[in-house]
Amino acid sequence: MSEGVIQWHNKDLKLEGEHVHKYISISTPSLELIEEFTVTEFLRFHSRFKPFLPGITISKILSIIGLEKAATKQIRYYSSGMKQRVKLAQAIFADTTLLLLDEPCTNMDAAGYELYHHLIENYCQGKTIILSSNDENEYSFCSEVISIMEYK
Repeated sequence: MSEGVIQWHNKDLKLEGEHVHKYISISTPSLELIEEFTVTEFLRFHSRFKPFLPGITISKILSIIGLEKAATKQIRYYSSGMKQRVKLAQAIFADTTLLLLDEPCTNMDAAGYELYHHLIENYCQGKTIILSSNDENEYSFCSEVISIMEYK
């Protein structure tokens, strides 16, 4: 199935049609970054479409995700783990109410997993998170788990 209708209700807000994108942020390994940009340029560009959470600045994001020393380097020169940190940051720090995560720790080392859990714990309060993963370390905080194997 590749089409359908999703209705989502959160805090008496019904999201439909062309306005849904304002409330959703996503991070997936297949998400393309603009690799000619620096991370600062990328986050500035992205924030024009989806503002950051209140009190969050680009310099604060870079400090939190540990990329402040690479702020002027083009993303094309980043490791795959560094790119994944950028993808998570653009999704998690967006001021949206629904966060979609697909294999959020792909290409990340142990420090990356720690960062991921820190981001979820500290910056995702009040967000609905829908996460797709086979790695229990990525979804251990979830209050509800649905296994696709139960529906085959």
